[in-house]
Amino acid sequence: NFFKGKIAMEQPTQQPEVKEKDEISLKDLILKLQELVNLLLRKWLLIVIAGIVGAGLGLFYSSTRKPVYMAELTFVLEDSKSNSLGAYSSIASQFGIDVGGSSGVGVFSGDNILLFLKSRLMVEKTLLSPIQYQGKEMSFAELYIQANNYRKGWAKNPELAKITFPANPDRSKFSVLQDSVLNTIFEGITKNDLQITKPDKKGSFINVACSSLNEVFAKGFTIKLVDEATTFYVETKTKRSKANVDLLQAKADSLERLLNKKAYSAAVSKDLNLNPARSVASVETEVMTRDKALLQTAYAQVVQNLELSKMSMAQETPLIQIIDSPILPLKRKKFGWVKGIFFGGLLGGFVVIGTLVGRKVYRDIMA
Repeated sequence: NFFKGKIAMEQPTQQPEVKEKDEISLKDLILKLQELVNLLLRKWLLIVIAGIVGAGLGLFYSSTRKPVYMAELTFVLEDSKSNSLGAYSSIASQFGIDVGGSSGVGVFSGDNILLFLKSRLMVEKTLLSPIQYQGKEMSFAELYIQANNYRKGWAKNPELAKITFPANPDRSKFSVLQDSVLNTIFEGITKNDLQITKPDKKGSFINVACSSLNEVFAKGFTIKLVDEATTFYVETKTKRSKANVDLLQAKADSLERLLNKKAYSAAVSKDLNLNPARSVASVETEVMTRDKALLQTAYAQVVQNLELSKMSMAQETPLIQIIDSPILPLKRKKFGWVKGIFFGGLLGGFVVIGTLVGRKVYRDIMA
């Protein structure tokens, strides 16, 4: 009982002490801030020196950093949204021919064209396309490697030092290392250098911008990328209509050759059977004349459907109009010396201030 009573008497006096020790009043906080301010005022010379050093480093960085060139291209994509030849499609359907003219939702609908321009397919096709640079033909991939000075870092690796990307190569014969390097270039371009935007969500204008340390690469890559993408786009949109036109054209050519043969055969038969007393002699001429009339009817229908299909293909072909194309000299972005001095000095001062404050707080906690 004696020990229980003693413990009960000690407990109330111990709890307030712990509570007072853990709590920080507003007065203590103000005093701590005053201590930090006084510390920084005493170390003002160190902070100023750090700011000057940082400004010098910022000036050095801005003077040695190479300028970045920006190429921009704007084009308009106008696509057919309706089938203006629907009234004529029933005529062609009688012969099992689809004249096209229908529109649907696909990879190029809406904003999908923006993603398509940054796809691996389009970027790699552009990177492996040829470009003339300083009197030599090379691929865009080689020019990109040269512009970013990658080969200097690859010199220590014999395998990387030997790797090349010729223009228009056989993509299926690429090694694993070539695929890896090409994928690295693709990711670097799409993440850091290539921007595809639609200034007006309701409009048809599409802006393609590419930045690079090499002015020729920035301009050429932008133009070639849009050219590859639009060519692929047009071929895909008109693929079915073109197949129908080719099929009908082949049928029309075949019927025309048969019709010409029948016409000559009928004329020869009439010349050989001139005796009106022999009725059986005119049968062959009559059969050839009938076959000729049938071929004429079929040929007329096929030619009609061929013209409808050509009209449909022209209607489905999207109109891609280049509005603004990059021209040399390109816009140049350079980290100016004023920014270098300002941000360098600011960063240097903050580093020293952060170090001093951190050391002060750590000492107070460990005290």
